[in-house]
Amino acid sequence: MAVTVVIADDQTMVRQSFRAVLDAQPDIEVVGEAATGTEAVTACRRLRPDLVLMDIRMPELDGLAATRLILGDDRDAGPRVLMLTTFDADEYVYGALGAGASGFLLKDSPLDDLVAAVRMVAAGNALFAPAVTRRVIAGFAGRRPRTQDVARLADLTARELEVLRLIAQGLSNVDIAKELVIAEQTAKTHVSRVLGKLGLRDRAQAVVLAYEAKLVVPGE
Repeated sequence: MAVTVVIADDQTMVRQSFRAVLDAQPDIEVVGEAATGTEAVTACRRLRPDLVLMDIRMPELDGLAATRLILGDDRDAGPRVLMLTTFDADEYVYGALGAGASGFLLKDSPLDDLVAAVRMVAAGNALFAPAVTRRVIAGFAGRRPRTQDVARLADLTARELEVLRLIAQGLSNVDIAKELVIAEQTAKTHVSRVLGKLGLRDRAQAVVLAYEAKLVVPGE
């Protein structure tokens, strides 16, 4: 089945460009567009897409506020959100993560990267533009581990902790399998168990938890 997408951006040319590229893919279907944050919320509630391409800066509601409304309290029930912006300022990165976004991509990224990002985030992976990743990691440096986050890791086995570390380092299931010398399906099972035990929706949340619990330290 094709990944269904809603594109939310206040610039018509950007929406048209993204739509043309995504609709040309056999496994992706753009089912709606929105020019404001309010329209994005309405479109998502009506169309229930798999993924939303969400611009940060939009009229009426910005992308962060719209994302919070779309996902609500039950983030597992909502679509994946891939944030798009021309800016990579820290407040947007942390705001996007706090709102429940699964990815953060700069608008000037190549269109091929956009297609790959949609597929990756729709599959449950976290995705951050390289410049954004550096900011996210740097932001955790010097922070004390949060007690509640450390406590959540107690239920994980030694192998699952190892898998969480690798997720936080940005490794895919294939990379994790190679690193641990196990089958890819086994790696996928470990990842699923880690997310399930920790009550996490996707890898983006796993990355944040791993850093906040100091399971992974910037620079390691």
